[in-house]
Amino acid sequence: MGRLIVIQFITLDGVVEDPDGSDHSTFGGWAMRHGPQGVAGDKFRLGPILEHGTLLFGRRTWEHFSTLWPHREDPFSQAMNAADKAVVTHREIDPATWSNSRATDRPLLDWVRHHVATTDLVVIGSQSVVDELTEANLIDEYRLLTFPTAVGSGRRLFTQGRELELVRTEHVGPAVLSVLSTRGA
Repeated sequence: MGRLIVIQFITLDGVVEDPDGSDHSTFGGWAMRHGPQGVAGDKFRLGPILEHGTLLFGRRTWEHFSTLWPHREDPFSQAMNAADKAVVTHREIDPATWSNSRATDRPLLDWVRHHVATTDLVVIGSQSVVDELTEANLIDEYRLLTFPTAVGSGRRLFTQGRELELVRTEHVGPAVLSVLSTRGA
């Protein structure tokens, strides 16, 4: 049985919106202000999940990432490019845009339940997907990279109270990686 893991860059005040500034919000780019070492490499400690699991994206996040990752050649980028990728969309996607990508073939919750029975799934960004999975109580783990920044406004990861169990933390570049379980809480 696999796990459903959500990974997010997040501010101290819980904002996950526009960490790289690509949405051009007034507070956007907050993660990038800490330099490339804050976001480069396997900051979320995905390791073998990239080889054996599936990355799950909303369409907008996948479209943005597909413009960034395919042209990078460092070891982490090679692992991201080689990873199995699924996109939650009703539109067709061109799998040649980013290698090993495909659209989900059924409604999100059914797709996730079917696939998490056999493999780890990792949701990257894609807040509307995360919201739907949270409401259905399907998330097993959050891996949050918290930056020492409070932006005051923007879309937050948790819009309602939530009890989580802290599994571990570690200092990663200018941020703190927290691994939180929903199952033990």
